Amino acid sequence: MPQVTVEAWVPVPPDTAFAVSQTTGEIRMRWDPFIREQHLIDADVPAKGVRTHTRARVGPRMVSEYVSYRPPTSVGMTMVKGPWFFASFGGGWRFVPDVRDGREGTRAVWKYTYSVRPSWLKFVAEPIGKWLLGREIRARIAAWARACEDPVVLDSL
Repeated sequence: MPQVTVEAWVPVPPDTAFAVSQTTGEIRMRWDPFIREQHLIDADVPAKGVRTHTRARVGPRMVSEYVSYRPPTSVGMTMVKGPWFFASFGGGWRFVPDVRDGREGTRAVWKYTYSVRPSWLKFVAEPIGKWLLGREIRARIAAWARACEDPVVLDSL
């Protein structure tokens, strides 16, 4: 199963880094270039078992479910319903304390796995998907890192 992993370091503690990653509404739209629309389904706050509806900037929609929610260290999700070309899709974000150049902060590791359908197309579709998803996720984690230093985002927490 193909996997895309990206990392970033931010100069904030893990609880802040995690909180920024879980923002919703206008604040989420302020920083997250991946989404065009996102909301929790039948819930007010994220938690294990809660579902989220997301429409990506590039068009596809997905309903995902939190399979883990462990502030401030990690969060995981899996696709419940999504674009026809994904047979499966899941992701996990980890946040660990880290020191860089004498500064305390957080190392974030975001990992996604997926499979495509129809299966006979995987030899072409999976490498294309890995490249495309990798590009989107690298842009997304870079935007999240900037948000971790954005006073408007930080004041909203």
